[in-house]
Amino acid sequence: MRTVVGPTGRVVVVGAGLGGLSAALRLLGAGREVTILERGEAPGGRAGRLEIDGYRFDTGPTVLTMPALVADALGCVGERLDDWLELRRLDPAYRAHYPDGSTLDVRASVEETAAEIAQLCGPSEADGFRRFVAFTRRLYDVEMRTFIDRNLDSPLSLLVPDLARLVALGGFRRLAPKVASYLHDPRTRRLFSFQALYAGVSPFEALALYAVISYMDTVEGVWFPAGGIHAVPEALAGAAAKHGADLHFGCAVTQVEVRGGRAVAVHTTDGRRFPADVVVLAGDRPAAVRDLLPAAAERPRRLRHSPSCFLLHVGSSAAYSRIAHHNVHFGRAWRSTFDELIRRRRLPSDPSLLVTNPTRSDPSLAPAGRQAYYVLVPVPHLDGQVDWDVIGPRFREEVVGRLEALGYVGFSDAVEVSRAVTPADWQRQGLAAGSPFGAAHTFRQTGPFRPGNLLLDNVVLAGSGTQPGIGVPMVLVSGRLAAERIVGG
Repeated sequence: MRTVVGPTGRVVVVGAGLGGLSAALRLLGAGREVTILERGEAPGGRAGRLEIDGYRFDTGPTVLTMPALVADALGCVGERLDDWLELRRLDPAYRAHYPDGSTLDVRASVEETAAEIAQLCGPSEADGFRRFVAFTRRLYDVEMRTFIDRNLDSPLSLLVPDLARLVALGGFRRLAPKVASYLHDPRTRRLFSFQALYAGVSPFEALALYAVISYMDTVEGVWFPAGGIHAVPEALAGAAAKHGADLHFGCAVTQVEVRGGRAVAVHTTDGRRFPADVVVLAGDRPAAVRDLLPAAAERPRRLRHSPSCFLLHVGSSAAYSRIAHHNVHFGRAWRSTFDELIRRRRLPSDPSLLVTNPTRSDPSLAPAGRQAYYVLVPVPHLDGQVDWDVIGPRFREEVVGRLEALGYVGFSDAVEVSRAVTPADWQRQGLAAGSPFGAAHTFRQTGPFRPGNLLLDNVVLAGSGTQPGIGVPMVLVSGRLAAERIVGG
C-alpha cells in the first residue's frame, strides 16, 4: 500500500463531514495533531441539518446502516457509541408500496421478512428470499474484507484469492438477472434491486456485487439516531474535540499551498494560514481538486455522474397511519424509468419515490402534534436538458400532487413549512453535475478504477468521490482508508 511521504505529525482536515471526521478520529487515536476546517456553521457536510420554525430536517442521507462503523471510529479514541448516540433499529426498515395497492415490509429479522413475503407472494418466493440472503451474506464476507475496507493502489490489487470467490459467487454478473435467479415476483425483484440507484446505476447495468447494499439494509438492519442522522456527525465532532482536535466552523478554504510537490499549508477566506504536514480533503472530490489544488496536481478525468434527486422537506399537520418510517413508493414503470434517468437524462414519467417520516421515530424533530416528511425523487443530473430554475416550482407541485394520489390525502393543505432542493441547488453547493451521489459505480469507476485517494506526496482524499464510494458506510470507510494512507494500515 502506498503511504504519505515525509512527516505526518500535523494534519489539516478540510471538511467536517462523515468522511473527514472518520479520518480525524483515527488520526487522533494515532497521536497526530489534527485541525479540522469546515465552511459550514456545524459539522455534517451533506449530513447536515435544516431548522425551520421548530422543525428539524436531515439535509442528506436518512438511512443509517452498519452503525458498527461509527462505533469503530469512536473507538479509535477510546469512546463508546452508546455514550454518544441513542440508536433505534427500525422495524420495518422499509415499507414498499406497489401500484396494485399491496405493501411489503422489510422487517428487522430475515425470518420475519420471509413471513411477510410468504403472505404476499407465496412460500416459494419466501424460500427464494432466504437463498438470496444467503448469497448476499457470502458476498458481504468476501467484499468487505478484501475489496471495500482496503486501499487499492491499482487493478493488480484485485489479484487475491477472494477475487476467484467473488467470480464464483456471480459478483460480476448483472444485478437484475442475479436477483431474478432467486426471486420471481416483480415486487420482490424491485424491492431487493432498487438499491443499485444508491450506487448511481440501473439494476440492469449494475454488477451483482452491489447486492451487498441489500445485505446492509436487509440483514444488518436500518437504524435511526435520536435527533436524526445529523446526530452522527455531531457525535463524531464532539468526540474529536474532546480528544484534542482543533475545530473551526464557518471557515471556508480557498487554497492548499503547495511547494516542491508537497502541500505545506491550507489558506482560508479570512486570511488565515494553517501549516500542515499532511492535508486531508474531505469534500466533493472534483471540486476539491479543481478549486483547492494547483492545476498540475492531477490530470482532469471525465467521470460519469450518478443521477441526482429532487428533495422536498415538509413540516405538516397531517399524519398518515398506513406508512412506516421509510417508504418506497414504486411506480408502474421500472426499466424505462432508469432509461429516462440515466441514458436519456430526462425527468422520469412514472418515478418511484422515497418518503421518510422521521417524527414517527423521534417526535422531537417537529413541534408537538406535527410531522416532518422528507420526499426524495430521483431525477437526472445537470448534464441533462432540465432547467431547474425554471421548472423547480412546477415540479414541486407535481410531486405534491403525486403524493396525494398515492394516498397522502390533504398533503398540500397540511403543509406548514417546506423547502425544495433541486440539482441546481446541489450544484450551487459545489457538487459536480448537481448530483449529491458523486461518480456512478460503473465497472470503470469501481474499486481501483475509481478515482484514488492519494494526491501529490501528502494530500489524501476522503468522501464519496473516492474509494470505496457512495453511501454512509462507504464514506465512513473512506475516512479510515485516508487515515491508513497517513499512519499505515
